[in-house]
Amino acid sequence: MRRVTLFVNGTSKNGKVVAVYGTLSDLLSVASNKLGIKACSLYNGKGGLIDDIALIRDDDVLYVSEGDPFIEFQNDVNVESYQQGAHTDWLTLNIGGRLFTTTRSTLVSKEPESMLAHMFGERDVWGNKQDEHGAYLIDRSPEYFEPILNYLRHGQLIINEGINIRGVLEEARFFGIEKLADQLELVIKNTQPPEDHSPISRKEFVRFLLATPTKSELRCQKSRRRSSGIGHLSAQDTFQMGLNFSGADLSRLDLRYINFKMANLSRCNLTQANLCCSNLERADLSGANLDGANLQGVKMLCSNAEAASLKACNFEDPSGLKANLEGANLKGVDMEGSQMTGINLRVATLKNARLKNCNLRGATLAGTDLENCDLSGCDLQEANLRGSNVKGAIFEEMLTPLHMSQSVR
Repeated sequence: MRRVTLFVNGTSKNGKVVAVYGTLSDLLSVASNKLGIKACSLYNGKGGLIDDIALIRDDDVLYVSEGDPFIEFQNDVNVESYQQGAHTDWLTLNIGGRLFTTTRSTLVSKEPESMLAHMFGERDVWGNKQDEHGAYLIDRSPEYFEPILNYLRHGQLIINEGINIRGVLEEARFFGIEKLADQLELVIKNTQPPEDHSPISRKEFVRFLLATPTKSELRCQKSRRRSSGIGHLSAQDTFQMGLNFSGADLSRLDLRYINFKMANLSRCNLTQANLCCSNLERADLSGANLDGANLQGVKMLCSNAEAASLKACNFEDPSGLKANLEGANLKGVDMEGSQMTGINLRVATLKNARLKNCNLRGATLAGTDLENCDLSGCDLQEANLRGSNVKGAIFEEMLTPLHMSQSVR
């Protein structure tokens, strides 16, 4: 956006800096309001009449008349000296009730694109309000403004002890002092303690389980806003990052209804654990051992259980609540002898998996990748295999023959 300085024809005092937009008529209307005259004509510094707004350049000095010809001023201070003086005179700021005295050049020179530079680059351009003593009123925090003013004075970032650096950062952003904001963000980043990604032990987890009411939904997710550790377990808040249980021994624990969404459970020992109705959506279960686990009504959408062991697991809920493993990665998984009546394995990947002697009655296997999968001895009665990939799959000793309506390809 272009800005120009407007003076009344024949004078170089009380100029107004305005933004140029719209048409020439719009600019004349703004000039009328700012200068208190009925603006009819615009002239450049050499007296040339401006009849097209496209002829105006950024930072032009223009003269506004009420229709009279261009008048050369002789006894006024020239524009150049006016502009120089605008950057060297002293002024006082009233920031949240505290007074700061500085020069216009301090506010303008260091960060010429900042809000302060635009506010005080020219006298009264923004119509800045003043208190009864003439100090310019700005409704911001004085303790956070002081480091900013010192930065504008000498270019150094100095923050006294006890001042919250994040508050200074917010002020720097508010006043549009981008270079200082970048420095503050770097300081904050370098002073933060490294996040602890160490796995949670069985002892820590059991202690928290015992302290959690049985009716609360325990969510195993953590917030980046707090220090890492078991303190991230919360019965109220859900965050976007799962906790790290990698390699932990969680065998034989009652883990019903716990939200493990996005948690890292790789290589965990979950043998004979009760995971009934737990949420394992997008969790990492790669290489984990879940042999004999109770997985009734479990949610494992898009989870990664590659090379995990789920032998003799029970997914079958007598109440009719079906386990959901849609889109899960089950490559090379061993699920031999598991009870999976009505399970949802739609578009899951079971390539090279071992499903010998599994009960898959009424299971949804539509679009599932069963390439090289061992399904010998399985019960697939009424299972939906439409669109599934059974290339190289083994169907020996089936309890019930596959029907054409099951659409195996």
